[in-house]
Amino acid sequence: MALSWTGNRVRLRAVEPEDWTAFAHFADGDGARRGRLDLPRSAESYRAWAKEQALAEGDDDRFRLAIEATATGELVGSVGSHRTGRCSGWFEFDIAIGAGHRRKGYATEAVVLLLRFMFAERRYHKCLAAVLAHNEASLALFRGLGFVEEGRLREHVFFAGRHHDLVMMSMLVNEFDRRHTMSQP
Repeated sequence: MALSWTGNRVRLRAVEPEDWTAFAHFADGDGARRGRLDLPRSAESYRAWAKEQALAEGDDDRFRLAIEATATGELVGSVGSHRTGRCSGWFEFDIAIGAGHRRKGYATEAVVLLLRFMFAERRYHKCLAAVLAHNEASLALFRGLGFVEEGRLREHVFFAGRHHDLVMMSMLVNEFDRRHTMSQP
């Protein structure tokens, strides 16, 4: 794996079929979706999803990567680019860290590695992130990375019996470069 995908705390790598058990645990067992009731998923659905991710081509710069702790080799979450506006130069991404692995710097480092790739190698100009307004930890993460709030979609997402605001945040390539540098340190 190229050094550009490895930091001090994390290594970003392709999702492998055997990762399904960790992803099932993240989704079902760690309370990440507080207040949100989803249909139960079978083990086979997680196996199929992981296999699909392992075989995915990353078309149009949309992809999902596993986040692995460098110290232990343990899968701690995932990060991915899921929407792109290639002609306009923007992309949107998401990140998820398993509950037992939060507040250890994994998310910060994984986002910097992803942004460095998308800005420096793929030549995007702007990164977008959508965060639920009540998710103070994620808002603090993105603000700490240098994202700025662009706006708020009022009562945009419905779960747990009510509507929630969605905060739209962004970072431009020059803002990233000033704060994190485009090249690997």
